[in-house]
Formats: sequence, C-alpha cells, structure tokens
Amino acid sequence: MVRNRYSRTSLRLRTSHTRNELPYKLRLFLLNPFPIITLVCRLKIAYFRVGSFMDWGVVVGEYICDRQYLSNLCGVEVPRDPIQFLSRSELVVNVSRALGNIDLSYCINLSYVKLLSPVPRPSKMVFVGLNYLDHAKEVGLEVPKEPVIFLKPPSALIGPNDDIVLPKRSKKVDYEGELAVIIGRRCKNVRRNEALNYVAGYMVMNDVSARDVQKALGQWDKAKGFDTFAPCGPWLATPDEVGDPNNLRIVTKVNGEIVQDSGTWNMIFKVPDLIQDISEVMTLEPGDIISTGTPSGVGQSRGRFLKPGDIVEVCIERIGCIKNKVVEER
Repeated sequence: MVRNRYSRTSLRLRTSHTRNELPYKLRLFLLNPFPIITLVCRLKIAYFRVGSFMDWGVVVGEYICDRQYLSNLCGVEVPRDPIQFLSRSELVVNVSRALGNIDLSYCINLSYVKLLSPVPRPSKMVFVGLNYLDHAKEVGLEVPKEPVIFLKPPSALIGPNDDIVLPKRSKKVDYEGELAVIIGRRCKNVRRNEALNYVAGYMVMNDVSARDVQKALGQWDKAKGFDTFAPCGPWLATPDEVGDPNNLRIVTKVNGEIVQDSGTWNMIFKVPDLIQDISEVMTLEPGDIISTGTPSGVGQSRGRFLKPGDIVEVCIERIGCIKNKVVEER
C-alpha cells in the first residue's frame, strides 16, 4: 500500500459529498464509462506544495486528489511525472475510473495548497509573437507570413499565484495573456492534421515583457526572459477537457479592469499550424511549452505599464485563471 509522506490530520475535511454531487462532467463519465477516450482525457492536473511536501494530483471541484492517493486507489504506483502518466493510456484509464471511488475527505481542499507551475522543468519554452491580427496592428508591425517565434528560459516560470518581479533595469513592464500548449510526446516534422495528437494539455500563460529593453535592443529573448516573466497555470487541462483550442475566450484584467478580451479564434496561426511549423525547426520533447501569442489590449498600446501593487489576472474559458501580484525587485 502506498502511503502519503505527510499527515492529513489538519487537512482532512469531512464532507457530505455524494456521487451525485461530484462535478457534472466527472459524474457523466462515471455513469457512462464505455467511451474510453472520453474517460481518459477529461482531467485537470496540478502541481502543488503543502509545507515541505510537493507532488501533483487531479483537481476535482474544490479539491485536489494527490498522486499517492491515486496510487492507493489503483493499487499501482502512479508516475511522479504527470506527462509520463498521460502517455500511459491504460494507467490513465485506471485512474479515471478510480475517481468514481474517491473519498473527498482524503483529498485536499485547494485553499490549503500552493499551486506551482504545471510543468516545472520543460526542456524549452517556445513563444509566438504577433499571432493576432489586432495585436500586430496595435504595435505597428507587419502581419507575419509565417509564425514568429522566440524562446524563454525555464527559469522565467512561476506558478499561478506567485509574484511578478519588476526588474530594476526596466520601467516599462507589460502583460500578455496567452493560451499555452503542453507537448505530450516527442515529435519532429509533424503534419498539421496530426498535430493535436501530440498535445498533453493546455494552460494559461502571461508573457510578461520589458518593453523598454525590447525596444532598445531589438531582442525579444532578453526583454521577455527575466525571472518571473512566465506566470502560468493554474493546472494542465487535458485536450478533451478543453475541447477546440481555437475557440477559447481569453480575458486579462489589471486591478479588476478588463484590458484584453478576445479569443483564440482570432489567432492568425492556429494551434496545429504552430506545432507543424515549430516541429519543422526543432524537435519537441514531452513537457515542452508553446505559448501561442496575445491579442490586442497590451499596456504598450495603452501607455500603461505594470507597477508595484498591481494585480494581473488572465483567464481562459474551460481552463481557469492565474492571478499574480506585481512587486519591486529587491
């Protein structure tokens, strides 16, 4: 029997939840588990920390059922790497079915955990620039004929509620709400019509950017690669949970005011186009991140940049929200 390495005494919340009170989608698939592909895919997977304990789990409503509890339910050790887990279809089927027997008193309320980046150590993060027609126009740049890409270091990643740190060398730090794609299988030279088969899931991304550095040097990597400049999360939502990635509303707020309100239907290059194009250039590894670009409404076009104390929130329908406070570098 696999046991958790931390005490649940202070975290255990007795609950009156019954099978019929579980989230609608989960309840629907438990009642009709025959379509295995549907059963497999509708998951939200989150990395989290409680005290010194860190692991991943499946989000069910307001709770997270951690990997070790899932191992107990299935009678087999669930991999520590969630991307590896998602690649093992038989195990995913077992875990998905096991969710029908969960006791939420042995899961953890999300209010007790600190959510981390859903993919803590990608081999690379590929970002796409100028992928919305309205954004290209608002910044006065020509609409690209093929995807414009740049890289961010994994050290820029932070969780969905961590602080964005304003670097001392920049006075014009900006937000960019984006949909991020997480690669599930190694791929190279992928055909467009097969591209979505290589997707493990999706998450929310904020492509934070130092505009003055970007303008002075003409280097996107440097201007966008500062530590904390890639807030993401709140979890990995699997493809069937999200549905069509090219039909999702994106909303960005600063201090509660909506500053971006658009949808992935306005992307110039859709998700399959991006995977095809990028995989022609470089091999994509499991856990790699592709952030698909931002719509109009960035601070640069408004003449308003982020300042200490600001709260930036990016939400994408059927995935969730990230919410980050802006602080000064010390």
